[in-house]
Amino acid sequence: MAKQTERYQAKINFQKIKTILTNKHIFIETRKKALQCYIEPVLMYGCEAWTISKQIQNKLEATEMWFLRRMLRVPWTAKKTNERVLNEANKRRSLVRTIRKINMNTKIKVMRTCEW
Repeated sequence: MAKQTERYQAKINFQKIKTILTNKHIFIETRKKALQCYIEPVLMYGCEAWTISKQIQNKLEATEMWFLRRMLRVPWTAKKTNERVLNEANKRRSLVRTIRKINMNTKIKVMRTCEW
């Protein structure tokens, strides 16, 4: 499954720049931008051809939350809901929405280039 490889590679890249992404002296907005620039493109590699099923959507959302929880240094033993973590990060879930938007734009481009 190709999406599993992208998730694994994105987590490896996260670990490489973990000191920047988990540094509390850097504003959370700056850390979110670094995540968006360096980690999300690796995670979304090849997303134009993906079919997003409910299972894949859940895994992508879990990966997105994994990044946020590590950025905010939320221990796995903390009883924080995902919504509470999203509020602390001042963020909404956007990864699946972005992938669907890219997927739809790709389909539109293909339909425009096809001659009927």
